[in-house]
Amino acid sequence: MNEFEKDPQSKNLDIADSINGFTFSFLFFIIIFAIGVTISVMH
Repeated sequence: MNEFEKDPQSKNLDIADSINGFTFSFLFFIIIFAIGVTISVMH
């Protein structure tokens, strides 16, 4: 077992970090899409 596995900096579960990353990126693309739709509807 290597030394980094004994004392990880982050005690969070990987699945929680994965869900957070997916959620934030998904929301970001939804916001960009909504801005694009709004601009195209205005024209």
